[in-house]
Amino acid sequence: MRFTLEVFAIIRAMELLTILNHCHHHRGFVYQHARFGPNRKSIEVDLRPRAGSGAICSGCHQPAPGYDHLPERRVEFIPFWGILVFFLYRMRRVQCRNCGIVVEEVPWGDGKHQLTRAYMLFLARWARKLSWKETAEAFHTSWDQVCDAVEYVVGWGLEHRTLEPIRAIGWMKSSAPKATNT
Repeated sequence: MRFTLEVFAIIRAMELLTILNHCHHHRGFVYQHARFGPNRKSIEVDLRPRAGSGAICSGCHQPAPGYDHLPERRVEFIPFWGILVFFLYRMRRVQCRNCGIVVEEVPWGDGKHQLTRAYMLFLARWARKLSWKETAEAFHTSWDQVCDAVEYVVGWGLEHRTLEPIRAIGWMKSSAPKATNT
């Protein structure tokens, strides 16, 4: 009986890894292992660099040789079936010619955010439809994380907006409502 449960746990983990590889593939990285967290209320997914893939400097976005590894970091991903999902990864530090020794750039995260980019976008989209409190309650996260997600998405939008097609901004007097004297 115990053997059967262990086999089913392995099969379920493989299915989750297949879903992640299909829907959220990261070039240069491999989903290594998925398991329930210690409290069995979350899923932890180990990531590792793909063999032979180099690290990217987070400062200048150029390939750089590895220097060492930092302690394992836990980043929250979009929940599956109401179960919290966390990516576990030991960030590499790189020795960049231009920037010196810095932490590598990873495709799923941004800086010191504790949420993945995909989860921040997911929360920000829901926060447009629901209140931030309702969004936090629906996805078992905090109001602060919803706020961070919205700030991240708005900041990204402001950085990437283009105002070139706009030639003039103005207000036409003819479109203004007529004032009435009574």
